[in-house]
Amino acid sequence: MHTRTRTMNAMVAHGFTLTAEGPFDFGATLRFLEDWPATSALPHDGRTLRFAYAAESDWRPVGVAVTGAPGGVEIVTNRAAGPGLRAEIARILSLDVDGRGFAALGESDPVIGELQRRDPGLRPVCFWSPWEAACWAVIVQRSSMLVAASVKQRIAERFGAEVEIGGRPFAAFPPPATLVEAGGFGLPAQKEEWVRGLARAALDGVLTTEHLRGLDPEDALAELRALPGVGPFTAGLILIRGAGAPDAFPGDEPRLFRMLREAYGLAEDAPPGAYRRLAEGWRPYRSWASFLFRAAAYTER
Repeated sequence: MHTRTRTMNAMVAHGFTLTAEGPFDFGATLRFLEDWPATSALPHDGRTLRFAYAAESDWRPVGVAVTGAPGGVEIVTNRAAGPGLRAEIARILSLDVDGRGFAALGESDPVIGELQRRDPGLRPVCFWSPWEAACWAVIVQRSSMLVAASVKQRIAERFGAEVEIGGRPFAAFPPPATLVEAGGFGLPAQKEEWVRGLARAALDGVLTTEHLRGLDPEDALAELRALPGVGPFTAGLILIRGAGAPDAFPGDEPRLFRMLREAYGLAEDAPPGAYRRLAEGWRPYRSWASFLFRAAAYTER
């Protein structure tokens, strides 16, 4: 029987600052998290975001509190944050990318410019790790995001470590080693087998930020599609919202394609290549531009 681990009784503060290069508004980050069904229940007080996860740098649980600050954010963690952990938190908030050229993209592309003006300073908000993004993608298949979020939370509460942040307990989603041999975590047998395969890929260093960001985006997408339970849409999610790759374009995302047709007047039967050619004008921020369309759709809902 698996026993949950309580990692701490009180938050021991280790603080540092992350500074944005280019436009950034932490308030826009909080608004997106409220609108996105997968994180709509993630607690924050309008100023500070708190969460726990298994850090990719060592797979140990960490509690994080993020507060907006002029030009960036103030971070407090429950354990000392070395370069690896700091880089992870920067990736989660897309503060590891120089965004100064993104504003110029909005000036050259009126559609992107309008999206930027709707939510100034919004940058992609990533999953805590590619591993967690991949597990989410498997859990959410043939399910609503709200139901999938509940299932994912139950897995975290049963198999993950408990971290106390600001006097409140948070369950971190378990690291790959915990689930690689586990069973009976509330998913259909096929999905559980896929999760175990993804866990092995993460432990082998394939399903990691360092590996995926080190590849050409097309090569990374191809490698991801070879993993169990990963199709074209899931591969794009893992690379863009898991590893935080700033300049990748998903190969097959019907909802995004529909939004692009409406925004740019593309033909209803436009082939996939037409969307890729359109996105070429967004380099080196193809991921960021695509994210703005998705964020606008959640806001409208």
